[in-house]
Amino acid sequence: MKIAEVSKQYGLSADTLRYYERVGLLPPVNRNGSGLRDYSEQDIRRVEFVKCMRAAGLPVEVLVEYVGLVGQGDATAAARRAILVEQRALLAARMADMQKTLDLLDYKISVYDDHVLKAERRINAADE
Repeated sequence: MKIAEVSKQYGLSADTLRYYERVGLLPPVNRNGSGLRDYSEQDIRRVEFVKCMRAAGLPVEVLVEYVGLVGQGDATAAARRAILVEQRALLAARMADMQKTLDLLDYKISVYDDHVLKAERRINAADE
């Protein structure tokens, strides 16, 4: 699959894909006879993984470390797990903060709606 196709399918710019390759999140992608990147199924799975982890808020630096450990084999399994556990805890904390914000917005909306309804009722009562 060409870089333009991967870019379109995963909503990542070609520049982002090249950056991920440059910093080591993706291994060097094979190139065709014309020198164009030709993503394999394994490359695509890695793009999906990186995109998922970035969407969860993992910093590029953490992912680079994680991917580097994966490349070192099973001896680094405990270190990789520790990274995932730490990042999960950070994500859970961000989600809790977001839930508090959502709850506050829901409250403000309900108060707003109640206020608007009362004001409209007063206007309608005045017209009668």
